[in-house]
Amino acid sequence: MVGKTAMRRAEKGIPGAREAARPVSAPASALPQWMRLYFYGMHGVALDILLSSARAFHQDHDLRLLGFSSPFLCVLHSGTHLILEKIYLQKRCFRERPLVFHLIFYPSLFICLQILIGNVMTCTENITVSLTELIMHYILALYFSTVFHKGFLSLQYQKKPLRSRHPAGLPSVLRFIFFGMHGFLDEVLFTAVFHLFEKADRTLKGHTSLWSFLMYGSCSFVVDKLYLHLNFRRGWGIHHRLPVYICFIYTWEFSWGLALRQFGACSWDYSHYPFNFMGLVTLMYLPGWIGLSLYQDVLSNVLLRVTVCSDEGEESGTGVNGHPRTKGKLDKCKLHLGFW
Repeated sequence: MVGKTAMRRAEKGIPGAREAARPVSAPASALPQWMRLYFYGMHGVALDILLSSARAFHQDHDLRLLGFSSPFLCVLHSGTHLILEKIYLQKRCFRERPLVFHLIFYPSLFICLQILIGNVMTCTENITVSLTELIMHYILALYFSTVFHKGFLSLQYQKKPLRSRHPAGLPSVLRFIFFGMHGFLDEVLFTAVFHLFEKADRTLKGHTSLWSFLMYGSCSFVVDKLYLHLNFRRGWGIHHRLPVYICFIYTWEFSWGLALRQFGACSWDYSHYPFNFMGLVTLMYLPGWIGLSLYQDVLSNVLLRVTVCSDEGEESGTGVNGHPRTKGKLDKCKLHLGFW
């Protein structure tokens, strides 16, 4: 009733009525720490796959574009990304010298952290880093300080999303990127566990293909749209949606595999499994696809609560990632590396 009255007032041009007529969204806050760690681990695995596949392609020109990572590295990336976030928050101490922060301060700490972690992972005492590795670390540091942190910390979380037949949430482009990176994570976890039981490989080293980003990103993006349409607009329950998901997933996997096989770029072959078709799809993986489809709905609901802050936190006074801006003594740029 109040909304209709506000709309009538807005049509008559009454001052302040347009603001009152707009739907009021739930208050947004910073992304929960568990969500940030989840995103950070996934982002780190995606970088592992990208760099290792580029290195492998440079050596053998394999169009499968295989890359490698592991669950251990995923956990490690979550922690290191969180540390890098705290370092990035010190940007407020360099407001008059932003180039010093982006070109010297942040890259220096980033490179030191990467070298330390690399030596811990390889269990070596002598620190040896090539010039090529230093250049690569520096480029990654620039990406983190100028692109990744700024974009990621603009995300906010709504604990109570609006009930609507047309929910918004995270923008479509970011959803595609999220699902593509999640596809990397899914395949790395699956192949790592598979090697553990089949080959007793306790290193839990998993692999995937760079093509999986496009394949999983596009597939999950469409399934996400199906969920929003069938659940919110058609009112279908999960027992009605699930067959639609599975049919689309198998069709998508077969289509991508058939296309990639023409160029020798297909990274999977199910010919040795029963119930396979042309070695591109198999019913042996049906339980796994069902589980991922159910989890997809969970992810879609979470992404409906994630929004992009239109104004930078430091300019709007809300702080980075929705945290309140520091006042008083903290404005004197005392370094604060505590974790929320």
